[in-house]
Amino acid sequence: MEVVDLLKYEKELYEKGYNYIAGTDEVGRGPLVGPVVAAAVILPKNYELEGLTDSKKLSEKKRNLYYDIIMRDAIAVGVGVISERIIDEINILEASRLAMNTALDNLKVKPDYILSDAMKLDRNVEVLPIIHGDALSLSISAASVIAKVTRDRMMEDLGKIHPEYEFERHKGYPTKRHIELVKEYGVLEEYRKTFKPICDILKESEKIG
Repeated sequence: MEVVDLLKYEKELYEKGYNYIAGTDEVGRGPLVGPVVAAAVILPKNYELEGLTDSKKLSEKKRNLYYDIIMRDAIAVGVGVISERIIDEINILEASRLAMNTALDNLKVKPDYILSDAMKLDRNVEVLPIIHGDALSLSISAASVIAKVTRDRMMEDLGKIHPEYEFERHKGYPTKRHIELVKEYGVLEEYRKTFKPICDILKESEKIG
């Protein structure tokens, strides 16, 4: 099995004279409820964190552990949260782009180069979109962990307000159980009204009403 050097892109950029390289990634394109969340992270030069990779490949326990380490060690961390209302207005792709730009704007240290997870961004510094970047760049991996943990915690908080929806279990993703619960208890304000099957459930309830 080929070992991926997660600092390959960063090292090449350090050699070219860049110092503050931000990785950015978003989480939450697929869920039916809640915001899309992005993070931007600038790690110290040649920083290493063994085992860090794409947040989807890590257990919840590992993600929480890495979240604390990254928040402690990073030069800067920015987060962007774009609501379900805006997602419905501008579509999920543009909301994801807006979340990444917001996360980058919220960095306390301005990056001189940006690595993004496959997203083209219009910035005043160069941006390199990397396909599967969250598994190929440590900076993007770090951003994916921050974004994932941030959004999961938001879903857990929503689950405390509406325990009948079991948000802490499915995190808003369209599982069979989740869809059954929406049909049983109705569509909350936090749902994305343009997403299937939510829009279909709303149309159905209008017919019945």
